[in-house]
Amino acid sequence: MTPQHTHPALPPGVTTLADHERHARGVLDEASWAYLFGAAADELTFARNIEAWRALELLPRVLKPLAGGHTRVELLGRTFAHPILVAPMAHQRLAHPDGEHATALAAAALGAGLVFSTQASAPLDEIAARFLPEPGRGPLWFQLYLQPDRGFTAELVQRAEAAGFEALVLTVDAPVQGARDSERRSGFRLPAGIGAVNLTGLRHPPPRTLAAGQSALFDDLLTHAPGWDDVAWLRSITRLPVLLKGVLHPDDARQAVACGASGLIVSNHGGRTLDTAITTANALPRIAQAVQGDLPLLVDGGIRRGTDVLKAIGLGASAVLVGRPVLHGLATAGATGVAHVLRLLRDELEIAMALTGCRTLAEATTVLAPTGR
Repeated sequence: MTPQHTHPALPPGVTTLADHERHARGVLDEASWAYLFGAAADELTFARNIEAWRALELLPRVLKPLAGGHTRVELLGRTFAHPILVAPMAHQRLAHPDGEHATALAAAALGAGLVFSTQASAPLDEIAARFLPEPGRGPLWFQLYLQPDRGFTAELVQRAEAAGFEALVLTVDAPVQGARDSERRSGFRLPAGIGAVNLTGLRHPPPRTLAAGQSALFDDLLTHAPGWDDVAWLRSITRLPVLLKGVLHPDDARQAVACGASGLIVSNHGGRTLDTAITTANALPRIAQAVQGDLPLLVDGGIRRGTDVLKAIGLGASAVLVGRPVLHGLATAGATGVAHVLRLLRDELEIAMALTGCRTLAEATTVLAPTGR
């Protein structure tokens, strides 16, 4: 008989998302922790993301009819059980040997959507094959960084389509990597055997010869940075919906509507790119006002409780993406840990809905207390 791989039970005392974080901190080495969980510069945006959701207050209603309530949400023409998706995160095998396979297994079983990273440490077709057969699964989307080699980018998109991915999520807020001090301080390097396997064969343009006084950033690297024309090109080569991830400015949101984007993810990259950028809780209502319902909005950054999910929906999001807590759960107990994190968030969302008088997510706009005193 072939032995079956089993996932460990949760360690004693792991009850909340914060417990998962504390346990993960104890099992990962310093360099892996710095890469997976570090943020840019002084990590202010990272911390403020969390605090911004906490600062929003709920104004509950009582004695409302709640029987038959649900957390269902519609995204891109399909209805899903709840509005929680796993954010795209690179190199998950740093957190646990099962990496993206464990995350996909747990997300599919819990009905959560999965946004799979270009820089994943597992092949995209294997993850799709693991995720798609689950009958109660959420959406399966492929996160994309546009590469200077358009031919390779087109091939990658075709591979994602063939594997069964249902949308493309184009990250637009990282033409360069942020100044991640903790990562540099730790001396992080990818260990042997872990890499961006879906980018194998990618050809990088040779560095330019720079004249005296020229910038290696502005006069070389950023000459390949994508622009709005590249969004139009991407839409022209795929039959899949294209969402833009990393939009914080209302003018960019309006431009995205004009260029035919199918959705926006309000994101500051979890504070990993530009420190002191606006928090996503504060950016979301401004983006919602700018697009006026012309396309669905999702949001990530700092979601740590089911109440945060409800607040995000109340501010105009259709769904949320959760990143670091999923990796905390993965490091704690593999697929079991990820499933526990997702289950906690959904359970807490249902509790928050019941205690604020929301029978459905459509009523979430009524539960936020007015700001100011």
